[in-house]
Amino acid sequence: MFYWLTEFSDKLSFLNVFRYITFRTGGAVVTALVFVFLFGGPIIDMLRIKQGRGQPIRTDGPQSHLTKKGTPTMGGLMILSGLLVSTLLWANPKNPYVWIVLGVTLAFGLIGFYDDYLKVTKQTHAGFSGRTRLIAEATVALIACMALTHIGKAPMATSLAFPFVKELVINLGWMFVVLGVFVIVGAGNAVNLTDGLDGLAIVPVMIAAASFGLISYVVGNALFSEYLQLHYVAGTGELAVLCGAVIGASLGFLWFNAPPASIFMGDTGSLALGGMLGAIAVATKHEIVLAIIGGLFVLEAVSVIVQVASFKLTGKRVFKMAPIHHHYEQMGWTEPQIVIRFWIVAVVLALAGLSTLKLR
Repeated sequence: MFYWLTEFSDKLSFLNVFRYITFRTGGAVVTALVFVFLFGGPIIDMLRIKQGRGQPIRTDGPQSHLTKKGTPTMGGLMILSGLLVSTLLWANPKNPYVWIVLGVTLAFGLIGFYDDYLKVTKQTHAGFSGRTRLIAEATVALIACMALTHIGKAPMATSLAFPFVKELVINLGWMFVVLGVFVIVGAGNAVNLTDGLDGLAIVPVMIAAASFGLISYVVGNALFSEYLQLHYVAGTGELAVLCGAVIGASLGFLWFNAPPASIFMGDTGSLALGGMLGAIAVATKHEIVLAIIGGLFVLEAVSVIVQVASFKLTGKRVFKMAPIHHHYEQMGWTEPQIVIRFWIVAVVLALAGLSTLKLR
């Protein structure tokens, strides 16, 4: 919305500042942060009244989690509302990448909301059918990936770029859509699996959003992408504004989610934020880099896959409990120790991922 003020810049020159992505990204951070600060408390109060007993706590999980009984969930509504308001205010409404990524984020949030709703109303951990949920996620991701390939320039629109090597690009054709669907759905569920302790998922999400905000900015800038020998994708720079909105909204949510949490993110938030990161990675042609920057999420997802596969094939468990953060809980690590150490891992992986921008 504010971007339209640039139309009057010929009369009021100071309005030119709204043309700059960096300025609008900063504005998006502050707007989302203030919005969640102002409305976070009332949202929590409303959810606590509506949900009654709050999110069901697994009785077969770590016993320390039983003290969290009664804590409301669906805190992702706080994040998504702040993100949506801030993005609509500060992003360029003419940019198709913004609408595609925002669409994936909200659609995944809706899927997660329905899952949370079933869990709260039925007081069960099952939610709705995992197969149905995956089909819904894949459908959203498929539509998004087809739209991204349509607005992109051939052959790069359907190509997979490899980090560290400038010239290594493989045109996958229609198979790129399949890859994109896998990245978006995988990212959404990986973040969802990570969200098991107070503050564990939200900070790595902010770190990844900041990293991809920078990646979006340089990839969408012809001069910077040429200097860094990156593949230029016109229009993706505007996604930095959306990443800024995510950072601001997530900071506001962390205020309420810090241990002991007043509210849980729930699938509403974790699924949406993971899907958003996946969509941005596909849009900016940095799918492989997402696996590095979001390596913590990958580790959490892989730990579940390994645990399930091992138990089905051999009847034995590799970890004491999966996802892996529960394994460390069973080993005696305290919740703050796990959360802060995982944050450190997320920072290191983000730095490793960002190094690919220069090391070519």
